[in-house]
Amino acid sequence: MENQLDNDGIISRIRYLLEHSPASLTQAEMARRIGMDPSNFSKHLSGKLPVSRALVNRIVVDLGISKNWLENGEGMPFEKRTTPKVEEYGEVHLWNHPHRGIPVYDIDVTAGCRPLERMLTDDHVKGYVDLPRLNRDAILVRVTGDSMEPRIMDGGFIAIRPVKSSSSIFWGQTYLVVMPDYRMVKVLRRHPTDPSMVILHSENPLYDDMDVNREEIEALFLVETVLNIKNLC
Repeated sequence: MENQLDNDGIISRIRYLLEHSPASLTQAEMARRIGMDPSNFSKHLSGKLPVSRALVNRIVVDLGISKNWLENGEGMPFEKRTTPKVEEYGEVHLWNHPHRGIPVYDIDVTAGCRPLERMLTDDHVKGYVDLPRLNRDAILVRVTGDSMEPRIMDGGFIAIRPVKSSSSIFWGQTYLVVMPDYRMVKVLRRHPTDPSMVILHSENPLYDDMDVNREEIEALFLVETVLNIKNLC
């Protein structure tokens, strides 16, 4: 039998998140962030509706909250994030049919400033790869440049997925950052003194950190996996 949730404890911890959120979320904003109607979210917090596992999972996934902390009050609200997995492949076969895996786009995401969404179209799909341990909702794109070496090699591929809100940043994680004049892959770090700024960090020590205004970030894509493929055929 499935363990019953600690309704009052979870409500208390959700209220804690509202009071201590770095983004200063209101109750309605948090509801929208997790894809829930604000009135129903309010009923959960008031106890008129019981806390469901679906609600817990939404908060865990969409806000990056520790499930153990939310359900049991153990540990810290925000788990330490790890760097993306790096997978090394000699030869990877490219398939022509969508049912054989996730799409590979014939675009360099770090070149140009055209909105990325306009480039992620069927006519830019080079093929599909069927590889284990890849998120089925991810897409593969190519990266050029050496600023993220040795983790991401020049010409390597990254599996990315869009982030719903640029205010939901997992500090220390790697992102594709879309700005008005640039697209770049960087590690995002919290600015030590100015919450309106963010630090874009390169893995390559030859590159300096960049301080940018958060409002300049038009879109974020989380880098889930790095794929250094020698031969894509």
